[in-house]
Amino acid sequence: MKRVYVNEEWCLGCHSCEYNCAFANSGLSDMVKALKGKKLFPRISVNGKDKISFAVSCRHCDDPLCVKCCISGALHIDEGRVCIDKTKCVGCLSCMMACPYGALSVSENGTAQKCELCLENACGEPACVKGCPNRAIVYEER
Repeated sequence: MKRVYVNEEWCLGCHSCEYNCAFANSGLSDMVKALKGKKLFPRISVNGKDKISFAVSCRHCDDPLCVKCCISGALHIDEGRVCIDKTKCVGCLSCMMACPYGALSVSENGTAQKCELCLENACGEPACVKGCPNRAIVYEER
């Protein structure tokens, strides 16, 4: 299965991946309207200090702890991807505590959110990959 991989040696720490992710998952067709003056809720986050930065997103683990600890059954595996059924999530955020990578975050409505590889928003490939100016983020099978 293809996954998102990050080469921290190439990451500029520019946060373009976060902006592109937030826009791709906003449901709007105009990036300015989607992002202007709003708090962003990207499903990827750039971390780091000084000269080292790296983007963190879901690893779509083969045996995900987040799925095991989800009390509502909202997290599930679908064709190798770890997905969230937003209608089932109760916002307990136990999945955030269980994830060893820190790949889950809080959404606009207080429930959990995570990278689902942009397969539901018809980008063709994850928006973070398309938006990375230095190609530090790739979508490939390893």
